[in-house]
Amino acid sequence: LLPFTSQLSVSVVEYLPSNPSTMRISAASLLLATLGTAEAFVPTFGAVKKGTHQSSSILSARRPFISGNWKLNPSTLEDALVLGKAISDSVTPESPCDVALFVPYVFIEQVKELAGGKVSIGAEGVCPEMKGAFTGAVSAPQIQSLGLEWALAGHSERRTIFGEDDTYINGQCLKIIENKMSVMLCIGETETEYNLNLAGAICAVQLKKGLENVKPEEMSRVAIAYEPVWAIGTGKVATPEIAQSVHKQVRNILADMYGTEIADQTRILYGGSVTPESVDDLMQQPDIDGALVGGASLDASKFSRIINFTV
Repeated sequence: LLPFTSQLSVSVVEYLPSNPSTMRISAASLLLATLGTAEAFVPTFGAVKKGTHQSSSILSARRPFISGNWKLNPSTLEDALVLGKAISDSVTPESPCDVALFVPYVFIEQVKELAGGKVSIGAEGVCPEMKGAFTGAVSAPQIQSLGLEWALAGHSERRTIFGEDDTYINGQCLKIIENKMSVMLCIGETETEYNLNLAGAICAVQLKKGLENVKPEEMSRVAIAYEPVWAIGTGKVATPEIAQSVHKQVRNILADMYGTEIADQTRILYGGSVTPESVDDLMQQPDIDGALVGGASLDASKFSRIINFTV
């Protein structure tokens, strides 16, 4: 039996039922059939140094990365500035990670100025179109002109609520990279898919589709955020062992796509109701390189504790 990722063919989804939920599970089921055993999901543990994570395959240190996604919050510019300043003040030379905030478009310029370079400011998404009659859209060149370094793509809420599919998300990734910014590609399974043991298969499809035509030399501009949909905003958190097993599988898929060296250099973040109480255990895992934090990033004291995690 060949390795799972070498047998993966995303074209299979073109021949599956038109209902999106049925299609995702059907595609994943076909892909999962190539797995053979559950061994691909067994965690691989390795040594972790403070401030870096090292892969088990080559010694490639990855700087931890803690990021906050404000979503449709806060309600006013005043509140955004108060929150942004408190978070920026919590970042010190002793903080063990890079820090970024993905904030609503209307607050970007003011929060970026206030952060003063201690925190990278990113957009919560972009339109893959560059210009034209797309009312309400914001393009990659527009946010790049504000001096931004990061943008999200593929967040589960954009996939499910706004109907952004893998083709659209791939367009976002390509345009963000084309405009000399970095993209955080979000992937992850629903609770139904998780219960069917399809996490690895779903992540494989979303990675293969989302990163289509991204060149190896462009992968330095890519981070991956694994966000089990069933844990977002629910208070549920995957155990560190569950999260690590999927992160390891994601790194294996990246290795199949781009080679071991690039896979080992790519930061993979966990996003799923991360809290001050859960962050330390999560960050001890060798393939968890940080966190994409939702609700806790709206509380400066909680997010400060997450930024200044201990291992």
